[in-house]
Amino acid sequence: MLHLIVLLFTVSTRAQESACRAQANSIEPILSKPGDIMLGGIFSLHGIENARYTFKSVPEPTKCKGYNEMRIVRAMLFAIEEINNSSSLLPDVSLGYKIFDVCTSIHLSIKAALILMNGNEGDESHPGKPCNTPSTVHAVIGMSGSSHTIVIARALQSFHIPVISYVATCACLSNKQEFPTFFRTIPSDSYQSRALAQLVKHFGWTWVGTIRSDNDYGNLGMATFIQTVQKEGICIEYSESIYYSYPSEKIAATVRVIKASSSKVIVAFLTKQDMEILLKELQNQNVTGRQWIGSEGWISARIFATEESYKILGGSIGFAISEAEIPGLKDYILNIHPSEAPGNAFLNEFWETNLRDISNEYTDVSEFRIPGNVYKAVYAVAYSLQDLLRCKNGEGPFVNKTCANKINIEPWQVLYYLKKVNFTTNYGEKIYFDESGDPTAKYDLINWQRNSHGNIEFLKIGAYDASLSEGKEFIMNNISIVWMGNANKVPRSVCSESCFPGTRKAVKKGKPVCCFDCIPCAEGEFSNTTSKLHCPLEYRSNEQRNECFLKEIEFLSFGELMGTLLVILSLLGSSITFLVVLVFFYYKDTPIVRANNRELSFLLLLSLALCFLCALTFIGEPSTWSCKLRHTAFGITFVLCISCVLGKTTVVLMAFRATLPGSNTMKWFGPTQQRLSVFACTFIQILICSFWLIISPPFPNKNVISHKDKIIFECDVGSTAAFYAALGYIGFLSSICFILAFLARKLPDNFNEAKFITFSMLLFCAVWITFIPAYISSPGKFTVAVEIFAILASSFGLLFCIFAPKCYIILLKPEENTKRHLMGKNIA
Repeated sequence: MLHLIVLLFTVSTRAQESACRAQANSIEPILSKPGDIMLGGIFSLHGIENARYTFKSVPEPTKCKGYNEMRIVRAMLFAIEEINNSSSLLPDVSLGYKIFDVCTSIHLSIKAALILMNGNEGDESHPGKPCNTPSTVHAVIGMSGSSHTIVIARALQSFHIPVISYVATCACLSNKQEFPTFFRTIPSDSYQSRALAQLVKHFGWTWVGTIRSDNDYGNLGMATFIQTVQKEGICIEYSESIYYSYPSEKIAATVRVIKASSSKVIVAFLTKQDMEILLKELQNQNVTGRQWIGSEGWISARIFATEESYKILGGSIGFAISEAEIPGLKDYILNIHPSEAPGNAFLNEFWETNLRDISNEYTDVSEFRIPGNVYKAVYAVAYSLQDLLRCKNGEGPFVNKTCANKINIEPWQVLYYLKKVNFTTNYGEKIYFDESGDPTAKYDLINWQRNSHGNIEFLKIGAYDASLSEGKEFIMNNISIVWMGNANKVPRSVCSESCFPGTRKAVKKGKPVCCFDCIPCAEGEFSNTTSKLHCPLEYRSNEQRNECFLKEIEFLSFGELMGTLLVILSLLGSSITFLVVLVFFYYKDTPIVRANNRELSFLLLLSLALCFLCALTFIGEPSTWSCKLRHTAFGITFVLCISCVLGKTTVVLMAFRATLPGSNTMKWFGPTQQRLSVFACTFIQILICSFWLIISPPFPNKNVISHKDKIIFECDVGSTAAFYAALGYIGFLSSICFILAFLARKLPDNFNEAKFITFSMLLFCAVWITFIPAYISSPGKFTVAVEIFAILASSFGLLFCIFAPKCYIILLKPEENTKRHLMGKNIA
């Protein structure tokens, strides 16, 4: 490319000289015809005798051989003649042409482009004629390769001469900032690359090899393909490049890579010339058993449809340019004769060299894909000219709404109308260019098969249309595909076979993601297809690791043994409390009941009964109401219970102080004050629980994280701060009560109920301190069981420590239940 830039700069600089001098080895058009509007054509009609050349040894036209693109030239001439004979399209304008043969040489391509720009032809000097005179052509059609076309487009764009290519597909040419005068009648490779990627994905191939032409066409096209397939999880085993001028050893090395590879599918983004060189080496090394996926550069080339080639390429599939049936074109191509241009050396040579054999590439008219593109390119220029000539002054697109000078039309004016051209051909195809100068991308998907006569044919098995909605561009016909080796089954091409159900992929170190080992799925994972999946959080995998099933849901139910035992204990505690209430109510007027603050005793018994019963709300399947009730009921009833105990303790202390001379303490802590203190302490807890229920109440939650094999159905506390505030308040009151009772333990025996309160509070605190580590360490439903046990244990502790001694005296020692005995023996 550096050589090309230097060469282009040198020739362009010389073109700016005041007088024009013909360069060495200047060339003349092989075919020309005058007209009102001139079209240029730059084609590679001849091949090069020695393809492996350098820029220092440029082959001359005399070294050219064969005719590669004569049918393309005939398609251009046919379109021009058809337009010149038309009474509706450019009726008063004749089209002329100048056609050059540049023998696939970039140097000759530049020379031809410069001649078309300034009109200097032949080997004679033009000492008085400037090289920057107005162009003699209004548009140029050509060339075959993207690299050649890039050079021509750059050379001609300074003169604003539009270049329309019929086969240059490089996506780089869609850049209007860099190639503002370029158009084409063949889709950009960006579409073809994505179409090939979809094709590979469609047939489930995840392990492929790639080979490309080492030029703009192959490198950029393959880069887009690789980028696209890698997003789909498809891996590339190798990516090789070749070029027809490479040394034979380098071509052989590439074929050895293909031969040693494990992938069975090869995506070949190659030009026809490069494929021809590669195919010869594939035959030399006898490389067969590969499924070839071809680009439009070679997939429909008839020169490869031979018995030797079919051994390697049989079953190939790929995208070819959409074919159109152009009326009269086949006959025009076949009816060539030197009499069309008497004395034309080119036609005479072609007639003598090629048409002696009636069956050759030129006479094979079964494929007219490329000639159709040339035909459309000529018509695009014609319709843009027609739009230009129909312009009316005052409505034109140029300065001051003017139109072009119809006697002296300039290339840049044709360029303007080409951008807006939109027409339908006489065979029904709609032609227009997008803002990048590209047509709508349409391809035929073809398959190399043998017909019923045993002849090789390129059968259309599908299509790709980029104008369709996303995901629907790729269409398959209901036609059987023949694969490599004449097989009817889609070949497999994977680096590693799919893992069996119950196993998962483990990528091999240093290998692509498509190469992996299969290892058993871990706990909580399963696979029943080709990839590892995680079971949903509420599910776990079976032993075979090929499916998931719902985890066991665990909660403390009424039906299980532990739940039943706790229910029995809860009902037993509440029943005993109820019996104590009956006893106290029946003996409410006895000294021992009256002496121990009758009202606080009944209220304490009521709260203890509620504490026993609130344990039932912790058993059973959690629900919204049960979660809200269990924590708030527990918090309020326990505060009510502790408040009563605190009141009783305070009464003992106040009563002792009241016995001191001159003390009137009891009038400040009489029955009314006692009731108010209990209410105040309980009301604080009611406020805490109310805010808890309003801000973030407890709710049922399925805990799928704590245990892998089961779901813990539990009540989430909601607001953690409110939960600890409620517990902390209970702990605070319990601590105060314990301290006061401890201080009152040595008061005179008349008031020694403080001893029992101290012991009960000691037991209460011991239970709840022990509860904390047990609660944290207990798994699943046992956490709830520990909490219920703590509630029941502390409730039984208060019940028995405070009321058992009194019931013993009331029921078994009634003789001691007298005022005299209490005052005398000091038994409370």
